[in-house]
Amino acid sequence: MDVDKALSVLSRNPGAGLDLAGLALGLARDEYPELDVAGYLSELDAMAHELRPKLRGPLPTRVEVLCRYLFHDLGFRGNERDYYDPRNSYFNDVLDRRTGLPLTLSLTAMAVGKRAGLEVVGVGLPGHFVAKAVSEREEVLFDPFHGGARLTPADCEKLAEESSGAPFRATRSALRGVRSGALVLRLLTNLKLVYLRGGDYQRAARVIARLRQLTPDDAQQRRDLGATLLQAGQAGKAIDHLAAYLRATPEADDVSAVRQLLLRARGLVARWN
Repeated sequence: MDVDKALSVLSRNPGAGLDLAGLALGLARDEYPELDVAGYLSELDAMAHELRPKLRGPLPTRVEVLCRYLFHDLGFRGNERDYYDPRNSYFNDVLDRRTGLPLTLSLTAMAVGKRAGLEVVGVGLPGHFVAKAVSEREEVLFDPFHGGARLTPADCEKLAEESSGAPFRATRSALRGVRSGALVLRLLTNLKLVYLRGGDYQRAARVIARLRQLTPDDAQQRRDLGATLLQAGQAGKAIDHLAAYLRATPEADDVSAVRQLLLRARGLVARWN
């Protein structure tokens, strides 16, 4: 999959029907340039091939079979011990290590389920991410990070409030499946925050550049890219992004702070020259 083209498509149409597993693996090539995307997609196909004959009966039964296969037979699990390990956000690592974040484990259930004939979508709760199997007549919510535990709307409210610290109402609209663009945005944002948290500004800048492809009109991503490039020792590259942010948002609350960053970047470049 051409990642640049896919992100451009999603920037214009967040609901575009792209293969999210292929896109997630393509994005992982930024960190693992030799990654065999086709090989990992074949692995997902093989999982689905093994699962497909077992998916019989009503929707709740099929969800139970999917979850038993992924979280018991194959051993996929939430990485509670090292939640902020960046490998939890790279789909190849999730498939290799059988561990990940709520989002990447939900993506695993979506990818395997769909290939096996079970429609599974992601549901973005505040502070947590879960999955939902859907048919023409019913829906079944479950939590891939916690072993595929079945969820009620009340369970979702509790999960969201525990994760975000804010009240959440699990309305039908709030539990709707997220569009492709929103899922990729959340995946990249997770990785951005992990790298910023760890002070890895070089990788953080690389991820923010991907976010800018996905959300080219988001001035704050451009600000963040400029600030992160400056932290990464790339003052020259930071200047255009910081200046563009100031032009786009002259009334923003952080204009003074960003102006100081721009002055610092220009000062460093002048010193080098």
